[in-house]
Amino acid sequence: MFLENTVNHTEQFGWIEVISGSMFSGKTEELIRRLKRAKIAKQKVEIFKPKMENRYDPEMVVSHDANEIRSTPVPSATNIPLLADDVDVVGIDEAQFFDDEIVSVCNDLANRGVRVIVAGLDMDFKGKPFGPMPALMATAEYVTKVHAVCTKTGNLAHYSHRINDDNKLVVLGETEAYEPLSRAAYFKAMNEKSEEK
Repeated sequence: MFLENTVNHTEQFGWIEVISGSMFSGKTEELIRRLKRAKIAKQKVEIFKPKMENRYDPEMVVSHDANEIRSTPVPSATNIPLLADDVDVVGIDEAQFFDDEIVSVCNDLANRGVRVIVAGLDMDFKGKPFGPMPALMATAEYVTKVHAVCTKTGNLAHYSHRINDDNKLVVLGETEAYEPLSRAAYFKAMNEKSEEK
C-alpha cells in the first residue's frame, strides 16, 4: 500500500509517483483514489490524459470499475505544463501513450513543487517496456507496481496478452482484445501463437 508523502511547505520541490502494471491491474483506480484524496485535502488538482484515449469517455479518466474523475485530454505532453499552472497535484493517466517528452514534463513539474502522479502500462502486448514508462519509473521517487489476476491460472498477472492477431503497438481495447496473464500463462500463449505461424 502506498502512503502519501507528508507535505513540507518549506521544501520547494515536489515529487513523482508512478503507478504501473498490466491491463486490468487497477492502475487508473489507484490514480483516481490518490487524486480524490488530494482534492479532499483542498489541494488544487489537474488531471490529464492522451487525447487518443477515449474508450470510456472523451474527457473523463475512467477505471474498469467505472470510477471516474474529470480530466483534460491533451494531444502531447508539452501541453501539460501550459495547463497545469498554479496547481499542487498533477495526475496523468495512460502515460505510455505519450512520447518521451513526458519524462521532462514530469520532472519540470516536480522541480516546480508539484506532486506528479502518473499511471501507465509498464509493458506492451509483446512483453517489452512500453514507451516512456521505464524512464518515468527510474526518475520517480515512488513506484507502485500493481497486478491483475491471471485469467488462466488465478495467479498474479503482470502481462497484457492481446487476444487478436493485430500487430500494431497501440490497439485500444478491453476484455475483447486483452487478457491479463501470469508469466507462465503468457509465455505458453506466446509459444502457441508462434507455433500457429
